[in-house]
Amino acid sequence: MGGFNINNWIELTQSEEKSVWKKVFNEFQFKPSITKFPSFIVPSPFITYNISAYLNWSGDLEEYEEIYKDLEEKSLFSFQELISKDEYFYALDWQHPCYWVNPFLEFPRDEFNDWTISIFPNGDYYFFIQKEFNWGFLGHPWEKTITVFGKELIQAFEKNHPRMFNTILRIG
Repeated sequence: MGGFNINNWIELTQSEEKSVWKKVFNEFQFKPSITKFPSFIVPSPFITYNISAYLNWSGDLEEYEEIYKDLEEKSLFSFQELISKDEYFYALDWQHPCYWVNPFLEFPRDEFNDWTISIFPNGDYYFFIQKEFNWGFLGHPWEKTITVFGKELIQAFEKNHPRMFNTILRIG
């Protein structure tokens, strides 16, 4: 599994990365676009949340940071419900290095206090996908959405409901 290990974040090898993106393009009919939405089609069941209010935030910075941290924490709790302590899943950043991650291990932060690949799509497509593609969390920065697919992950997010998930755009 992968090459370089940054604590938890194990960088995918070139062949792993090529293979996973091929699967994303094929299984999700992924067509990256800043104007045509949705850019991917995920299997049912899924829920797509509108997060535009948080990408265009003009309110209190402290409140925003609390909402952002809540999304990170609730996402980790949800992922932890679905995998074992020694299991990894994909953390993908379109046209950038991609990784294997484990939600039970530390998620180090960069100089901007973000994860290596952010859970919040603030500039690129950020995808967190189970290795067999049974469930996933797909962030779309231009549509300003987060899509959660797979019955188990949807149920985990219903239990660990992030404050940011308050406006549903699509259900399938």
